[in-house]
Amino acid sequence: MNKLKVGMIGLGTVGSGVYKTLQEVDTVEIVKIGVKNINKPRSVDVPSEILTDNPFDIVNDPSIDVVVELIGGVEPAWEYISTAIKNGKHIVTANKELLAKKGEELFNLSEKYNRVCLYEAAIAGGIPIIMPIKTILAGNKINKIQAILNGTTNYILTKMDTDGASYEDVLREAQALGYAETDPTGDVEGFDAAYKITTLATIAFKQRIKIENVYREGITKIRTEDMAHANELGYKIKLIANASIDEKGNADVRVHPMLVSKNTMLAHIDYVTNAVAISGHPIGNIVLSGPGAGEFPTASSVVGDILAIQAENGTTDYMLPMMRCHHHNTATPIKIDDTYNKYYISITAPNAIGVIAKIGTICANKNISLASIVQREVSGNNTAVITVITEKCQERLIKEVVNELDNCTVESLIRVAE
Repeated sequence: MNKLKVGMIGLGTVGSGVYKTLQEVDTVEIVKIGVKNINKPRSVDVPSEILTDNPFDIVNDPSIDVVVELIGGVEPAWEYISTAIKNGKHIVTANKELLAKKGEELFNLSEKYNRVCLYEAAIAGGIPIIMPIKTILAGNKINKIQAILNGTTNYILTKMDTDGASYEDVLREAQALGYAETDPTGDVEGFDAAYKITTLATIAFKQRIKIENVYREGITKIRTEDMAHANELGYKIKLIANASIDEKGNADVRVHPMLVSKNTMLAHIDYVTNAVAISGHPIGNIVLSGPGAGEFPTASSVVGDILAIQAENGTTDYMLPMMRCHHHNTATPIKIDDTYNKYYISITAPNAIGVIAKIGTICANKNISLASIVQREVSGNNTAVITVITEKCQERLIKEVVNELDNCTVESLIRVAE
């Protein structure tokens, strides 16, 4: 059997894990690896003769069957990948941003040149999710996804919850431990999770989701007090990637913090663990959970994709048909103001007669019912902390309520998961 010839672009944490794992696979040969600096000290011992600082040495090499892209970002990754496809190479990538922003173009190009592009590692690290949806779950009509897709934010929120620490303090700790980047914006502002849910929803719903239609909100405004109040009310706060689609193809796709009931599995996904909850017919509800990042978990998904290609390489003129993109319709986006949610509102208000009644009246005038309203404490300046949980209502109406709360300060407004 001829070995599958692989060229890798990127030899960072994930690339090193892929290299180490493939040393134990005798049906795959790594021909070249593209790196920025050939002389850089590395944790993995790689023969210098297979290293190159010019990725075009890889994408233009006629002996290479598969290009594995592990550098991230849109450019120059897109130039390398598109060139490789045009040169007849299959693609394995972990690039969630590229998939979210140029997925349609990527899959159309792959089909034009009859190449496959696999990307299991781009969504939930080591958790197998794309191939199961495309294969064993293919007979299901999936209509809802709720997922924890970013380990950095989940670590921060877990530590805030368990230690009672502030966001700023936990972020510094996460950076010191290597769980958060020096510039954590991509994680803590929800960009990373938004890229992932864009592609995941596209695959699950069989309709294209545009990244520009995905509402995004990060965790930087979550307070220690919110964590404590959520616990008292029977919830945990998580950054949730949420996607749902109705019978008419209207899609509600978003990323933001949510209060998640302690009765659900997602509430107990802690630290850097990820999880994906899927609802559909006939499967019902399932949850897949595991490591969402890291050297070997992510390498597991990358190597799995490589071996899927290796298993069919040279045996067919149309490889892995179930893993290809066959849908071309774009889902109609539902704007965040038109969504319906339950809400947690934390309000600082004057400790005066009638304040709670006023809050209730403002909500009643918008036809918003309250599930609970609690005055928690009175401070030295004679202000009270009032927490409210609403019943399900339209987002635009809750914003109107917030604007009408005169003499009150809304400290937090967080949606509640169903």
